[in-house]
Amino acid sequence: MFSDERKDGSPRFGKLHFPVGLWINSPKKHFAKLGRRWPSVGSVKSTSSDTASRGSEPVEMRPATKNKASRHKRLSTLFQRSGSAGSTGGGGGRWASEKKLADLIDPLPEDRVEPPSQGEVPGILKIYGGDISTGANYKSVLATVRSTARQLVHEALERYGVAQPNAEDIYVLCDVVGNVHGTDGSWQAQYLRAVGDSERPLVLQDVWKPKTGCTRRFEIRRRCDVERMAEGEDDDGSGINSQARRQQSRRSRAASGGHVAPKERADNLSLRRSISEMNLSTKRRRERKGVLSMAAGEPPEGGAAEESRLKAAEGAEGTLAPPASEAEAMDVANLEQLSQCLIQPPTEHPYFLQLLGYNEKQEFVIHVMTRRRHIFGRPERRPAPDQANYVDTFLSAPDILPRHCCVVSSVPPADPSQPRGSAMVRPFRGASITHNGAPLHRQVELAPGDLLGMGQHFLFMYKDPRATVGPPAWLPKAWVSPGLVGALACQACGRSLQERQEAFRAYLKSREPQLRYRPQEQEALLAEIVRLQEAPSCRLGPAFLFGLCLEHAARELEPGHLPRLIARIAQLVKEAVWEKIKEIGDRQPENQQDKGEPGNLSVEEVAVDLRPLMLWMANSMELLNLVQKRVLDIEKDLDLEGTSHNALLSSDLETCDEAMAVLDEVIMSTFQQSVYYLTKTLYSALPALLDSNPFTATADLSHVPELSSMPEGIRGTLAIYQATLELTRDCDLHPDLVSQTFGYLFFFSNASLFNTLMERGSSHQSLFQWAKAVQIRTNLDLVLDWLQGVGLGDIATEFFRKLSTTANLLCVPKTSLLQASWSRLKNDYPALSPAQLQHVLVNYQLGPGRVSPECWSPPEKERDEIAHSDIFESFTDHPPLILPCDGFRLRLSEPVSDDNLHRHLVRMRRFLWELERESLPANQRAVYGLDPSQ
Repeated sequence: MFSDERKDGSPRFGKLHFPVGLWINSPKKHFAKLGRRWPSVGSVKSTSSDTASRGSEPVEMRPATKNKASRHKRLSTLFQRSGSAGSTGGGGGRWASEKKLADLIDPLPEDRVEPPSQGEVPGILKIYGGDISTGANYKSVLATVRSTARQLVHEALERYGVAQPNAEDIYVLCDVVGNVHGTDGSWQAQYLRAVGDSERPLVLQDVWKPKTGCTRRFEIRRRCDVERMAEGEDDDGSGINSQARRQQSRRSRAASGGHVAPKERADNLSLRRSISEMNLSTKRRRERKGVLSMAAGEPPEGGAAEESRLKAAEGAEGTLAPPASEAEAMDVANLEQLSQCLIQPPTEHPYFLQLLGYNEKQEFVIHVMTRRRHIFGRPERRPAPDQANYVDTFLSAPDILPRHCCVVSSVPPADPSQPRGSAMVRPFRGASITHNGAPLHRQVELAPGDLLGMGQHFLFMYKDPRATVGPPAWLPKAWVSPGLVGALACQACGRSLQERQEAFRAYLKSREPQLRYRPQEQEALLAEIVRLQEAPSCRLGPAFLFGLCLEHAARELEPGHLPRLIARIAQLVKEAVWEKIKEIGDRQPENQQDKGEPGNLSVEEVAVDLRPLMLWMANSMELLNLVQKRVLDIEKDLDLEGTSHNALLSSDLETCDEAMAVLDEVIMSTFQQSVYYLTKTLYSALPALLDSNPFTATADLSHVPELSSMPEGIRGTLAIYQATLELTRDCDLHPDLVSQTFGYLFFFSNASLFNTLMERGSSHQSLFQWAKAVQIRTNLDLVLDWLQGVGLGDIATEFFRKLSTTANLLCVPKTSLLQASWSRLKNDYPALSPAQLQHVLVNYQLGPGRVSPECWSPPEKERDEIAHSDIFESFTDHPPLILPCDGFRLRLSEPVSDDNLHRHLVRMRRFLWELERESLPANQRAVYGLDPSQ
């Protein structure tokens, strides 16, 4: 597309530098997509127009040109050098697209003038004058590419018969874009702007095209009406036009070769301002207010001197309106600054993306390669004698050479299906160049994504949209968590053998909650932690080590690894618990009758069997708390990114939820199995509490806390309670779970004793008599006092309330009980239901031949309800298991203070080191000099 043979027209630029005045004053694309319709030398020369063939366009080009350039050819001439490079005053000449639009207004240079047959053939321009003559449609005037708007206004006014002096100052040519209404064929204008007096309407007609569905026409309107319209929109749009003009002039930038002379800026000020006076509707401006928040708080560019200079220039024009407020002016400046940054990179040419620079406020971000050979260098006063070696991109830094670096792009392959070759980069002699961070001294290949550093200030990334893009060479490979060798014993770190040994021993003995492992060692590590539960005094060791694995995965491994690790740990715990439950079931007496085993298990044997279940219940509870903390972090990420934007996070959360459900199931199962076997043992020990006499000679009631001094009837029950308490303490069970475990045991004890009492009260061995009730009350008091001494008194008092109430009722002296009425007894003993109270009173032993008094009978209205009520306690009304929310023991953010946990941590560290040593080659195992036994 860009020929190297055209030396005179070859570009000397490195950036796609569009005129700033045209780039930023159309953020909503009010006309055409300006990025595709920039003026080029070819488009100025061309006398044909894409609109000439449309019936709705107002221009008819008379003779067709010989060379009707296509769009891509007109774009190619955009990058050609100006023939009058010496007049620019900048080093190395300026290229066409860097020229201000005022260059299109000034007379064309002699070397750009084509023969009249091609460049100056006039066309007919239709100018509508509804404001001049009511009912008039349009007047046709002859126009060439040299005709200015003021000249065309003068000719059109003559055609309309306006003979007023200085009519050109009263009327102004307007560029109007609109469409034709489909029903009545009327014209509806959408956008209007005043054309500058020095602008060339025919050039604008050819360069800037309306968007699809719209057409353009030129109208003559009164200048005062147009200015009044602009001022009215400024009031609605917070002074956007005046501020846009002010910021537009402020952002007039130089080319890559140097600054633009102040006189040149001043000459172009009027045209830039006239182009920026595009009428943006108030509705569309309000739609853009959301963009302002992206640039909020950014100070406007330029200093006080620049501001005063702009105010002076604007005052000379006399057309600027003051902003509505300082805050609104700042918003407009921020919007303009943001719209200037919305630039798309080229898609047909390789380019360099500037990451770091020397003076970033005056430098560009994109530098396009328009030649196959692209040179970076410093601006010079004298142009290069060899046109092939002139500088394409100027870098203004003190350590950049006049010719610093040369990049040669690849030749397109003959077969389009073949991959494109790599570009080459070569530094000039003495130039400081880095390629992907390494110093560059000779020619090397340059792949898309490579980083080029030039001097001490500039850093570029090479991009080629035509080539197949792979991962950059400087991008690090997927990081793998280092093991102990990589983290502590790496010989490349420069530490001596003794230092590495000391670092390893310090890590092994460290009390920091840290456990390093590699992903390939994870499964073996988890299995070893599960087996740790069988070791003595392990307690919360599995949960602690599992938690350290979660911390390591969250900190060192990729994010998707953590949910999978949580699921794997939960599954391993579930499998271990299920295996233990099966083993305990196989050892039960009912399954051992064919082997001649004894019929009942002692409380000590039950405690030994239940210890693994209690341990897993305690560890699962602590582990669930650690997992929930990690899930909260994932939920925070999901709240930030949104469910619809990140399906991976949603999938990770589902995995974690399933794992937590498994841990919940483990806790529930271990709790149920534990209380089942404990209540099974209690069931055979509880009846003695009702039958035994605490007032025997062997009982010493003065030493209640001592279990050996308790009466024989309650000693078995208390032994089960004591064994359960010691088991929960030995397993470090959560205090809330301990309370709920004993709450269930007390619930069962109360229900079992009460039902036995109610059942035996109606038999010939009735317990409903005063002497027996005193023994029951004494035994119950001894049990409650012992439980109070071990810290379980409040729970026991709550769950033994019904049995205690019944014992109190039976202990009332007969004389007092015979005088009490039904209503009084019902109020004094509310823990008993009416049916239970009547059952006790009816079966109470008053003595031979004595019957219950009439006052004990319930009223008639309650008798039917009592007759259909159950007097026994239901075992299904047990309290529910509620998992705790606080009070957990493990703290992974603090040094390990527990000696047992520290011992297990050191053991796992040594286990991992042995695994890592086995993976090393035999000739390297002794090189590290690390012996775990040290």
